[in-house]
Amino acid sequence: MAAVAAAAGVSKNTVSLALRGDPQIPAATRARIEAAAGALGYTRNPVVAELMGELSRSRTAGFRRTLALVNANEDERAFERHPTIPHYVAGCRERGAALGYTFDVFWLHDPELDGARLRRILQARGIRGIIVTGLMRGNVLPERFAGLWPGFPCVVTGVRTRGPTLPFCCVDHHELVVEAVERVLRLGYRRPALVVDGVIDRLVDRRFSAGMWVGQQALPAARRVAGFYEVQAARERPGLFENWFRRARPDAILTLNRRVREWLGRLGVEAPRDIGLVQLERRRGTMNWAGMDQHNDIAGAAAVDLLAGMLQGHEGGVPAFPRATLIGGSWCDGATVRVQGQGGGE
Repeated sequence: MAAVAAAAGVSKNTVSLALRGDPQIPAATRARIEAAAGALGYTRNPVVAELMGELSRSRTAGFRRTLALVNANEDERAFERHPTIPHYVAGCRERGAALGYTFDVFWLHDPELDGARLRRILQARGIRGIIVTGLMRGNVLPERFAGLWPGFPCVVTGVRTRGPTLPFCCVDHHELVVEAVERVLRLGYRRPALVVDGVIDRLVDRRFSAGMWVGQQALPAARRVAGFYEVQAARERPGLFENWFRRARPDAILTLNRRVREWLGRLGVEAPRDIGLVQLERRRGTMNWAGMDQHNDIAGAAAVDLLAGMLQGHEGGVPAFPRATLIGGSWCDGATVRVQGQGGGE
């Protein structure tokens, strides 16, 4: 590093900052230092870099760099009152604090905000990276922000985006359902079925229904029950669910919607007496159900780790090969399924 500093006519500290892409160093100076380093064959020692990072993490955080945390939900207060999104946010904040980051929050549906204005705000505040969370209706980010994403490292947590396709961190929805099916089969259920709205299934690239298909391959064809995907429509027309239930005759239902229990109650069907109910995302209002903990806070923390790595590696914009981090879910026993060993039959 001393040789690079001498060749570029700067201090070793300036070389260190420049080779980390620190914006405190003017672009022209960074370019000169990088050219000198290249000419001298200087390469960064990854072992030393890891050690310095560990030393940095072991100290009490002093200076904190700010990142953008973007609420992509239609509800401006989704970070506070949505049943799922606050867990992602909590994970982001906790991991960010451990790494020395704070967050400025922006709402993607703010009518006074577009890509150009948000870019100016981020640049004025020295914000170099973005985390997006809260998408619940689609995978495409608003067109008026299209010019923003190429200029900043950005990670999405919760679901995968396709407009543009960005690095993302979320639960492994496919494996989540496979695990839930295996659990109910071990409990003795014979005809498990999936009840998930089609919009949600499409939002996660049909990983819920694909996981159900894989899980059902352990069953003979006569016991593979077709799922119900009209959950939103059934809110207004409960008869849709009732007709499906009478026709399909499931003895266990895997779902994301706690209203399913109400619909079953109207039919005189109760869990666990008559049917097993499994919540694929245990959250407020269903914590006594059996089901899967999606660990959305861990997904939020993983998004911060991924973004920090992108910043350290000087990655920016929409990547040619977006990375994905999938978080495994965990089964939790609950009062909505039979006790192990009770058995059952058709």
